[in-house]
Amino acid sequence: MSVGTGFYNAAVPPDDHPILRSSALTLGEFIDRLASAEPVPGGGSASAVAASLAAGLVAMVAGLSAGRPKYAAHGALHERAIIAGQRLATRFLELSDADAAAYAGFAAALKLPRDTDQEQTTRRSALQAAARVASEIPLQTVEACLELVVTAESLVGRSNTNAASDLNVAALLGEAAGRGAAENVLVNLPSVDDEAYSSATTARVMGLLDDIRDFAAATHEGVRGGESREPLPE
Repeated sequence: MSVGTGFYNAAVPPDDHPILRSSALTLGEFIDRLASAEPVPGGGSASAVAASLAAGLVAMVAGLSAGRPKYAAHGALHERAIIAGQRLATRFLELSDADAAAYAGFAAALKLPRDTDQEQTTRRSALQAAARVASEIPLQTVEACLELVVTAESLVGRSNTNAASDLNVAALLGEAAGRGAAENVLVNLPSVDDEAYSSATTARVMGLLDDIRDFAAATHEGVRGGESREPLPE
């Protein structure tokens, strides 16, 4: 399994930076790199990879339900969930690479010279810009985690009961990934040095986490109840 498919944000190090080759790593190589003394990948990338696994589980549950007469009334939902799960799985892997690249950009800014007033001003501006990117990337992970747990919850009582525990796992991983990514948002905000941006971003993150928690809890409760549900309105 490859842990990434490339990055997409321009505010990162040059193309020859080694972190941009992380998409070529296997899952085992990614874990070895994560366990090393290298600063990247780190918690943000790990959170995104965990979310990718959760998205794969959502697609799997939907795939195990699609085309089965017992769940025929929910066929449209299954097709949407398969597409959403596969799309999110890829998206999270992209975010994993992007998060690592964003942190590498911040680390590069930290190494800029600061001997003169001009160098200090340049370095400060570079750090602020890099910190903003390093907060915006995990914020996108948190946003995608909400879509993930919403999709998982929608399948509860409308999918193959033999795979209901996998929806629980997806919700657990999705919530953990969202909280992990949120920590990476919040830790970078002070370095952005923009009070209005920090306040708005913090409020956005906390609101997303509340929603993620609620949908994850609803998933767990629904799985434990084991009741069938009516089809979603088209």
